Amino acid sequence: MAKFMKGQSGNPKGRPLGSKHKTTIAAQELLDGEAETLTRKVVELAKGGNLVALKLCLERLLPLRKDRSISLKLPKLEGVEDIPKAIEVILNAVADGEITPGEGQAVASMMEAYRKGADLADMEARLLAMEAVLKGRKYNHGKRKSGKTL
Repeated sequence: MAKFMKGQSGNPKGRPLGSKHKTTIAAQELLDGEAETLTRKVVELAKGGNLVALKLCLERLLPLRKDRSISLKLPKLEGVEDIPKAIEVILNAVADGEITPGEGQAVASMMEAYRKGADLADMEARLLAMEAVLKGRKYNHGKRKSGKTL
C-alpha cells in the first residue's frame, strides 16, 4: 500500500462534482418506484390525524414564505435628514401589524445602507475639496512655517 506524505491529500482534487455518497445511492435505489405509494400513505396518515404526516403534507403544499412584497408609503429620501421620518413610518407599520418585525428590520437596514452610502459620498466630496485647497498651497508635509513639526 502506498503511503501519502504527511499533510498531502490522497485526493487533491476532492470528490467530483455531482458524485453521491454510497449511502445516498442505496437509499435512492430503495425508494425508486415507491414515491407514489409512500405519498399516498403519508396523505392517508395525515387524514387519520397523524400530526407529523399532516405537517409534512402542508409543508409540501404551502412551502415557507421567504419574502413578500410590502407596500409602505415612505417619505422621499433627499438626504440623511429624511431617514428618521422614514424609520418612524416603518415602526408605525410594524406596530399596526401592516408588516412583520422582520420586514421592518429589513427596510430599516436598507435605510442604514442608504445613510452609509450618503456619508461615504459626503466624505469623498470633502476629501476632494480639501485636496483641491491643498494643491493651491505649497504642502509642507506636517511642518509649520516656524519649522516645528505638527
